[in-house]
Formats: sequence, C-alpha cells, structure tokens
Amino acid sequence: MAEIITIARPYGEAVFKLALETHSVARWSQTLQWLAAVASDPDMAALVGNPRVSREQLENVIFSVCGDRLDEEARQLIRLLIESHRVAVLPAISRQFEALRHQQEGELDALIVTAFELSAEELGNLVQDLERRFAKKIRPEVMLDAALIGGVKVTVGDVVIDGSVRARIDQMAIALKR
Repeated sequence: MAEIITIARPYGEAVFKLALETHSVARWSQTLQWLAAVASDPDMAALVGNPRVSREQLENVIFSVCGDRLDEEARQLIRLLIESHRVAVLPAISRQFEALRHQQEGELDALIVTAFELSAEELGNLVQDLERRFAKKIRPEVMLDAALIGGVKVTVGDVVIDGSVRARIDQMAIALKR
C-alpha cells in the first residue's frame, strides 16, 4: 500500500499544482473522482493488467467510456499514465489530490481503521483529539478491519498512530525474539 501512495503522490501533487494555477480545483476533483471510478471497475482493471491490450486500445477504451467528461489536460494525464503503466493508481492519485485540496482548505483527511464499530460519541471524541493534535479540522473516514483485534489505527497524511491490539502483539513478538 505504501508503494501505491509513493507512486501516486507526485501525480496528485502535479495535478493539484496545475489545478491551482488554472483555478480549476473543483473541475479536477470531479474529473479525478470519475477516472478513479473508471479505473476501479473490475472490467477496466482486467484490461489495464492485460499485456495483450495495446496502449492505443486502452486509451481508446478509456476515452470512449469517459466521453466528453475529459478535457484535453485530463486526456494528457491519461496518456501519461498509460505510457507509464500507472492507470491502476488513479484511485490513489484522486485520494492524494483530495487530501491536498482539503489541506488547502484547512482540513486534513484521517483514515481511522478500527476492529469494531465506533459509536458517534467515540468517533467525535477521537476526531476532537486529532483536531487538537494537528490544529486543523479533521475529515474522518472510518473503515472496519477485524484483523486489528481491538483499538484503532489512524493515518493522517504521513503520520500513522497505531493503537491497535495487533500492533501491540507484533511489538511484543519482536521484543521476545531479541
């Protein structure tokens, strides 16, 4: 997962910079969300990963699916991603762009992974704590992952706060092996 984020970051940053320069942040936000949905489609993912599908064929399929939703700048981005074999990272590029947009607006995105459903009060308290720590408004996204066993793992930008039981068990296992 870290590798996808590392690959997506420069693309997301470049598109965000372009969007700021051209005063088209909202348009790019919509375009990238649409492209992320297209790239996430199982049929499209099968085409992207198929070595028998040429770059031209893939470009034609994406452009025909997107129709007039893409301006020339977005088409250039698609061509670049096809050339670089990076079409599959479009969802991560979109997330990176949105994180930068929210940061520009004075907000941070927080991915909160928890083993069990959080109550509204628990989530509210966690968000308040994060807002105090980062001194910015936090936009939470909550995901469930039973593998954590208990506790939560929070990712805000490059900062990871892992208070899960799984992390504690892993730390104890490492300590016992020493």
